[in-house]
Amino acid sequence: MKENSFVSSDEIRAAFSAAMSAMYRTEVPAYGTLMELVGQVNAETLAADPDLQARLEDTDSLERISEERHGAIRLGTPAELSMMRRVFAVMGMHPVGYYDLSTAGVPVHSTAFRPVGDASLKKNPFRVFTSLLRLDLIADETLRTEAEQILSKRQIFTSGAVALTEKAEREGGLDKADAERFVAEALETFRWHDKAKVSPEMYQRLHDAHRLIADVVSFKGPHINHLTPRTLDIDAVQARMPDHAIAPKAIVEGPPTRKCAILLRQTSFKALEELVSFQAADGSWHAGSHTARFGEIEQRGIALTPKGRALYDELLNASRNIVRPAADGSNAAAYEKALAEAFVPFPDTWAGIRAEGLGYFAYSLTAKGRKTKVDAAKSLDSLIEGGLVQFDPIVYEDFLPVSAAGIFQSNLGDDAAQEFVASPNQQRFELDLGAKVLNEFEHYAGIEQASIADCVQMLSCAEAAE
Repeated sequence: MKENSFVSSDEIRAAFSAAMSAMYRTEVPAYGTLMELVGQVNAETLAADPDLQARLEDTDSLERISEERHGAIRLGTPAELSMMRRVFAVMGMHPVGYYDLSTAGVPVHSTAFRPVGDASLKKNPFRVFTSLLRLDLIADETLRTEAEQILSKRQIFTSGAVALTEKAEREGGLDKADAERFVAEALETFRWHDKAKVSPEMYQRLHDAHRLIADVVSFKGPHINHLTPRTLDIDAVQARMPDHAIAPKAIVEGPPTRKCAILLRQTSFKALEELVSFQAADGSWHAGSHTARFGEIEQRGIALTPKGRALYDELLNASRNIVRPAADGSNAAAYEKALAEAFVPFPDTWAGIRAEGLGYFAYSLTAKGRKTKVDAAKSLDSLIEGGLVQFDPIVYEDFLPVSAAGIFQSNLGDDAAQEFVASPNQQRFELDLGAKVLNEFEHYAGIEQASIADCVQMLSCAEAAE
């Protein structure tokens, strides 16, 4: 088969993302309402800020806003994680970053599968935050063994998905017919199943150990537990959700409201209590309920350098030393006040963030710069001051452990936060994954440096203005 007959991984990812969104809208109707609300807020935000719209158009980022979404899944075994990596690779999605959520009372560690190239991100930026259950954090050894046995018996991928993944690996891609089959087969892994694989008694024991453990172990597969549209004004969406019969969580996770957005802000609506059936030892089915799936919204800002991230973590910790947000939202106003005050030292202009080396920027020539030939030895600062080069924030494409844990806990219930010994183990995670995760700081730095090199090359080659 000729290579040019293959469907690109970007097209497969776009098709899968659309299929996932359609399935989730059917399974969780409130998600469709949320998408409509986000669309309204984004349109209003752009209409009120022509400069923002112009910059998004100039950087080819405007169209991706409506396509922007991420999902989240929770896996139970290393074998599931390894195969999931291979499935996502067919869609051009690679593991970026390592996240240890045990420090925040959630017994998982995670990575984000996503496209990494600029062209691929612009084609379709779909990403999936993927967590692996830490069975080693279950204190009850008997329960841990039983959970391992339950998980060892399930197969979360269809035979078709496995076969097509192997074919893509073997032949270097999939043709149109195979790509369509692959999307349909892969989608089955993420589908909701209302019949549990455990008895009511086992479910309760898993639930008592941690609600997330029950969610991972009790079902046929890792149902997608949320999809997330991207908004340009998360505060407006948060305020208007109740008007659309959607109950938001009490606080927005992440940094406070700012003129220059940094990293990631997230909020969600409360998880649904859904009817499920449990099978007793005698084979009879018993009605019950399970809480797992919810709707989330995100607002993305600039990717921070290690220096910027250290300052962010320091200020976030400072605010939480004053007020730690309660899961029930009872101290939301006090927390938001403490957060805003704590972040005063973080510059809130792009120039200030750049001057202090806190964020990553993409550099490009201005209209003047495209007509001017200059000495390539000139400093970047002098080129900016001379109006030849401009800079735009590089969007943060990844996640925040504390924020992810906050979303998990608020949707698992007020009593979900538990104490675990902090135990990051990236080496073990990568062994289970079957690959190294990409270091996000090195990745953003590479994008920034490449943009600078492009500017220098174009300036040195430009024809002098007549």
